[in-house]
Amino acid sequence: MRKNLKSGVRLRPVDLARGHGLSTQAIRNYEEAGILPAADRTSHGYRTYTPLHARALDAFLALVPGHGHRTAASIMKAVNEGVLDDAFRLVDESHAQLLDDRRTLWAVERALRDLAPLTEVPASGDTFIGPLAKRLGVRPATLRAWERAGLVQPRRDRQTGYRVYDAAAVRDARLAHQLRRGGYRLEQIAPLLTEVRSAGGLEPLDAALGTWRERLSARGRALLAGAAELDGYLRAADRRTGG
Repeated sequence: MRKNLKSGVRLRPVDLARGHGLSTQAIRNYEEAGILPAADRTSHGYRTYTPLHARALDAFLALVPGHGHRTAASIMKAVNEGVLDDAFRLVDESHAQLLDDRRTLWAVERALRDLAPLTEVPASGDTFIGPLAKRLGVRPATLRAWERAGLVQPRRDRQTGYRVYDAAAVRDARLAHQLRRGGYRLEQIAPLLTEVRSAGGLEPLDAALGTWRERLSARGRALLAGAAELDGYLRAADRRTGG
């Protein structure tokens, strides 16, 4: 839309809405939320917008895929209030979160590479902490420590309060045991087992890693695209104010 707009053009809410595939109510809501700069008013009280508002809307819509709606709105509000340090901090935090997520992916991939096949078939049915500890060759206190670290999630028997390990919990305990013997720390093992539980097992997780990597790459591209549009908006605002 902005390519067809010249400086000094006045836009109605419907013009701005149609150019971005939005409703006029959405435009009003964005202005009230501070995502758009305040609009001028005609003598009859009608809102009028400018190409700068179109640039602001372009920037916001480009920020949403990488940052999410709430953070994108906060970034634009900070920019429009002139608090650029707050806006840049929010941008930095999204990049930092993406880096943390990439590190988690790398840690999971590395741990999976270091895992030996689980050839032993676990016993069918539920088991308790004593038999499981004996099977793994660890102390019950070790299993309790793994539980506190989030590695293993047994349920509790309603009548006795004893820990009960189902097949998934036994699997997680065996994976934790194998990784501990491989020199991994508890905090390194926890992300892997979280992903194993989310995926429903090792094989589904292995297949899901490619999709996970693609999602992170898409977020990275979206962050770049949002930054480019935000920079364009800032430059347009500087030209308008002579900054």
